[in-house]
Amino acid sequence: MSAAGTGTPARLEAHGWGWRYATRKRWAIRGASLTIEPGERVLLLGASGSGKSTLLQGLGGVLGGADEGEAEGSLLVDGVAADRTRGRVGMVLQDPDTQTILARVGDDVAFGCENLGVPRAEIWPRVDTALAAAGLDLPWDRPTAALSGGQKQRLALAGVLAMRPGAILLDEPTANLDPAGVAEVRTAVGAALDATGATLIVIEHRIEAWLGLVDRVVVLGATEEGTVVIADGDPRAVLENRAAELSAMGVWVPGVDVAARARALTASAEERAPAGRTVVESPAGGSVRPGEALLVAEGLVVARAKGIPVAGPVDLSLHAGEVLGITGPNGAGKSTLGLTLAGLLPGHAGRVRATAALHAEATGTDPFAWSSRALLTRIGTVLQSPEHQLLAKTVRDELCVGPRALRLPEDEIEARVDDLLRRLRLDALAAANPYTLSGGEKRRLTVAAALATRPRVLVLDEPTFGQDARTWTELVAIIAEVRDAGTAVIAISHDEDVLRALDARRLEVGA
Repeated sequence: MSAAGTGTPARLEAHGWGWRYATRKRWAIRGASLTIEPGERVLLLGASGSGKSTLLQGLGGVLGGADEGEAEGSLLVDGVAADRTRGRVGMVLQDPDTQTILARVGDDVAFGCENLGVPRAEIWPRVDTALAAAGLDLPWDRPTAALSGGQKQRLALAGVLAMRPGAILLDEPTANLDPAGVAEVRTAVGAALDATGATLIVIEHRIEAWLGLVDRVVVLGATEEGTVVIADGDPRAVLENRAAELSAMGVWVPGVDVAARARALTASAEERAPAGRTVVESPAGGSVRPGEALLVAEGLVVARAKGIPVAGPVDLSLHAGEVLGITGPNGAGKSTLGLTLAGLLPGHAGRVRATAALHAEATGTDPFAWSSRALLTRIGTVLQSPEHQLLAKTVRDELCVGPRALRLPEDEIEARVDDLLRRLRLDALAAANPYTLSGGEKRRLTVAAALATRPRVLVLDEPTFGQDARTWTELVAIIAEVRDAGTAVIAISHDEDVLRALDARRLEVGA
């Protein structure tokens, strides 16, 4: 077997392989059989929850031992059990926060090389090369805690490239990147593959950027009997010949206008509202009139780390029944602005002011000064990384956290939770541990948890992350529905389709 860190391409195999998390009755993936030859470049597709990420984590050897789940069949890297290989596979996970290990950028990129025993004199040139290849123009001593989600995504890629593995596994590597970042990451991966010949598996729902790079498409599907390969072959042939079938199961197929379907489901409030609707009742008390200002920013400058401003000054008014789309390049301060408007970070300068229509009772006008219970029905937030706001042991209990904090009657809580589970395709996972869900399922869970308290303002950071074409459409339709009911929505997103479908007013940060 080739030595770790040489970049010699690896052979990857799955033989009747399955994995069931210790807390779940259902298998995340079962009976999967697949062989990927050295140097092949594979785009792995399938509906949300079909087991794609679990397969990659298994090949990357990061699923854990018998105490974390039950495995069957075998996964091999160069003929050796995947969990016994070291350095042959490099992986970028769905959530880059889970791969940020050390406090400084340079140290973080060097970490994998150090673990592989790469000579010290060789490590730092590799770090420089990897950072440049990933499009991350930052000094070695930049704190990793100060990076945006998109920058952390590139940091994780740089760490993998520096290791020079025989196989590169990428789980939605461009999900939180701006268009320029998508192109840079795709170019960086292509250059690394051209230089080393490494094997590639990439999972990506929005696939256009990868079609010119991959030479094979594999589509996984979940059946009663287990996981099956729905399609396998030349990318163009698979996507053209099986377009209708794949689109129906939720695969993003180039040329199929999923956004048009969403727009058909997201008619304006005037078109969808019942005749005579003028006021939206709020569970916090009081009422909200469509178009009424709820949240105002005046000269607002925001900072993630105290004393280091990243965006602003911003002046805006957020109104009931509208969607405000916050856009801009990675690192421009979009998420920080969202957290500040949501009352979760203090402003660096200027102020955020809630109008009387939002703060209702004597909660004051500054959302950052509100209690968590006061925020629940006023401003709900979905963070960029779903894991950062998971609290309960089961999916159902996660949705009950907010309503129970409001001391709602149990029958009302159950009704709300059952409705959200069904509409967001989480009902079959109600008893599952939230941490065992796929990235797309976690995103729908966090959106559902925010909706469970029916807030007047909803702040969503990358709300469509990890969604297949079907769940994307359904999620956009739900957001449109709460907008039409009078909720003000802030959507921080690089997904132009979702902003168009929701008829969002734009605020570009860092332009």
